[in-house]
Amino acid sequence: MRTSLAPRASVQSSARRVAVVGSSLLLLAVPLAASTTAQAAPAETGSVRQLAAEELPADLVEAITRDLHISPQEYLDRAARAQELDAYAADFRASHPDEFAGAWMGQDGHPVVAVTTTTAAQTATRDGYRTHVTPVSLEGLENSLADFNRWVTSLPQQIASQIGSATIDLLNNRIVVDIANSPAGRAINLPTLLADVQVKLTSFGQAPVDRSTMGGDTYVTVPGSIAGADPADIGICSFGFNATDRNGTPINISAGHCDPAPGSGAGVYLPNRQDVGASARVGTFATSQVGGAEELDYSLIRLDDAGVQAGLDRPTVRGAGGSTLTVTGTAVPVVGAPICKSGQTSAFTCGVVSADRVEASLMMFDGSARTVRGFAGTACTLAGDSGGAIVTGTLALGITSGSNSSGAPNCTEANLVLAIDGGTSNLGIPIQDITAAADAASGGGFGAGLTLRTAPGND
Repeated sequence: MRTSLAPRASVQSSARRVAVVGSSLLLLAVPLAASTTAQAAPAETGSVRQLAAEELPADLVEAITRDLHISPQEYLDRAARAQELDAYAADFRASHPDEFAGAWMGQDGHPVVAVTTTTAAQTATRDGYRTHVTPVSLEGLENSLADFNRWVTSLPQQIASQIGSATIDLLNNRIVVDIANSPAGRAINLPTLLADVQVKLTSFGQAPVDRSTMGGDTYVTVPGSIAGADPADIGICSFGFNATDRNGTPINISAGHCDPAPGSGAGVYLPNRQDVGASARVGTFATSQVGGAEELDYSLIRLDDAGVQAGLDRPTVRGAGGSTLTVTGTAVPVVGAPICKSGQTSAFTCGVVSADRVEASLMMFDGSARTVRGFAGTACTLAGDSGGAIVTGTLALGITSGSNSSGAPNCTEANLVLAIDGGTSNLGIPIQDITAAADAASGGGFGAGLTLRTAPGND
């Protein structure tokens, strides 16, 4: 899950390399004994073939009537109509690109086609569809969304962080933008050319955003001096949990494979995004382990005064939109327990513990394989998230080691591509195993009595 800070032109090859270094072969597929066979031929509704209502499983019928409040036959009919509407809408848009404004299933189960002219409405009505006349075509809405996204990317980070998702609202023929209900969010002026955009104030993130460094935030590292370093040699990882040892030494717990040169005291830096070579050092790798007798993947970053002053002396973890979670204690992996991970690439993503013990092979840059033991979860995890914090509730559970989605560009694509193989899976290293191993290896020195920083009044 460590990624490389490389020029844009080499992102493709860099991503492949990262997928090898940071990926874990998590064998999480669980076979389900669900081999039912229908005795009767499928029924056909229009061009969509389905089973007859009486052939549906009893528990599905129960769920349909309970949750949708319709009959099994109406459920089948609506599903068929929705598929037919999709095909019709694609053809209609192809022949009426400036007049098509979207299509959806009404709450009563009837398909609706939105158009921008009465002539187009007459055409859809003749074809048997309800119509809704709106001022902006779907192509116009898509162009507005693209314009909006380009505008957001041009904003300073502190302003852009106040802007959440932007979606096309077909029913109301507009773009809806989530903006933080904060002084900074409320002060944002949208471009006047985006007339069909509506702002929805929401409570994502904290206002103002805490600019201190914390778990889940970015750090960069390099074997030697970062000044003048080859960008291909600079790695990107995520801070994990803040801690202290028995002597009060400030420490951040991250992933062992993030250490670019074990034993050399490689520097850890807060990235200067305008000039990476001028990034400020906040610590050094004092201890790192990948595999070995304990089969763990962890590192202890000895924090400098600059790291403490940056905020790495607090029990906090960064979430999406700049939000902050305070850690209140530690926990152990329990199958089925909910988890959320924080990382510099994909922020907060959540899932459940799918296995409380798993062993996986991490392939290193030199081609060697290291066996690593941890727990498996279903939270999407991308390259660069390595070392980031994994929590269950507000308790520290572990740090990120690897995943089967490390090479994906985003979690949306990862979820789509990996759905057929059981979805995304991540490998976490239990925090209590890390603290125990660090204490045992310390010899009473650095790392002895390693204790996580937690909220006052919590262990």
